[in-house]
Formats: sequence, structure tokens, C-alpha cells
Amino acid sequence: MNDVAQAVRLARVDLTLVFRNRTAFVNAVLLPLLIAGALASNGVGEGTAGIPGTQYVMTGMMAFILVFATFMNLAGFYTSRREEMVLKRLLGGPATRTAVLGGSALGATAVYLGQVVILCVLMSAAMGTSAPADILLLLLAALLGAAFFSLLAMAVSGLSSTGEMAQIATLPVVLLLVGGSPVMLPPEMLPPALRTVIEFLPMTPIVETMRTAYLGLDYIGAGHEPLGPLERWSAALPSLGLLAVWIAVAALLARAFFRWDPRRG
Repeated sequence: MNDVAQAVRLARVDLTLVFRNRTAFVNAVLLPLLIAGALASNGVGEGTAGIPGTQYVMTGMMAFILVFATFMNLAGFYTSRREEMVLKRLLGGPATRTAVLGGSALGATAVYLGQVVILCVLMSAAMGTSAPADILLLLLAALLGAAFFSLLAMAVSGLSSTGEMAQIATLPVVLLLVGGSPVMLPPEMLPPALRTVIEFLPMTPIVETMRTAYLGLDYIGAGHEPLGPLERWSAALPSLGLLAVWIAVAALLARAFFRWDPRRG
């Protein structure tokens, strides 16, 4: 059995555990959707960056909820499994290290993609929006974002001694990345110096690319003009390149800090 097949099998096991565990189901699946709905209902007013405020915030929420399943919960999951020797036992079987880590990340990504689909349906039903203008670009941004946060979760896990501590350790990162991104507020509303810094944080290219892909408008540049299929991909290339750099940084951090052996005696 190759790494991909092993990872898929382990992802199915992880998903089964999430949906059977009430606490995990609420934290990883329901809570992000409830938070997204609550924040979107308090949108920043009509005419935000050329569209209704609720619609602007809701498209930002598609990127925001990444931090739950693929970062906060996954960091705690990796840490708990390591401390309980589950990771070591899995390595004793046919699964490789790539399959063990990739299986959990794949399961978390599946949860996140399901949440994105739900948000798209809600936007269409409640706000009368059309389907995403570019599903492939939206999916690519979602998958790259999930890869970044999954790798970052591995790094945080290696620095934490318990699952609870791992989730607490993710909070400053979440506040920095989400607070410093155009999830709810357009960059044009920020001071120029702060705007320049925010443009290079990893959450910004995820938010801007997903918003551009969903609405078909240029939210990577400053004009918010309608874009054709090729224009959307051309506009997104710098953001995708920046995100690829951040994925490489997260991979280096994961390689440096992730641990297979328990931190506690």
C-alpha cells in the first residue's frame, strides 16, 4: 500500500473519530460555522470594497475558518497522539511517517472543504449570490492554505507538552495572522505602513485569492474590477507565489520542531 492509500485510510479513521466525539465535532465542525455566521451578520456595512459588507465578510470567513480544523485542532490532535504513543504505534505498522502525518492533515482538510461548501450554499441561499466564479482557483487557494496551516500545526505540536497547551499556543499565531489580514476590513482602510506589512503575512494571499475566485472581482489589486478566467489566474499568481514561500517556511519549521517521542517522561 503506497503513502497516498495509507493516508486516505488513516484520514477516514480520523474523520470517524471526529464525528463520533461530540466535543471534537463541535470544536472542529460546528463552532467555525457558528462564528462565521455571527461575524458575517455584523458585516462592516453596505458598499464595503464595492460589495455589501456581509458578502465581503462572508468571503473572508472562508479563509478564516482554516485556523480551526487545520491548525488549532490539528495541533492539539498531533500532540495528544504523540503523548499517548499513538504515533509511535502507527509507525510500527505498514504506515510511513508521511502517511501518518498526511492522513491527519487530509482528514482536517476534508472537514475544512466541507465547511467551505456549506458557506457557499449559505451565501447563495441567504444573500442571493451566484456560484463561485472560479471553483478551481478557490479550491487551489483552500488546499494551499490547508497545507500551510497543517505544517504549522506540526511545528506548534513539537513545542507543546499536551493537546490543550498546543491549542493555547496557537492563539497568538491566530490573532496575528487573522487580525493582520483582510478578513473583515479592506486593506484600504488601514494606514499605509501597516497595510504593507499585512500584504506579506500568509493569511492575506489566502483571503484575497479566495475572495477573488468566489466573486470574480479583483481583490488582489486595488481596483475590484471584474476579471475574466485567465485574468483571475494572472492576478492571483503573485499571491499564490507568496503562499508557496510561506508553505516552504512552515515545512522547515515542522521539520525542525516536530517530535515523534513524548515530551513527558
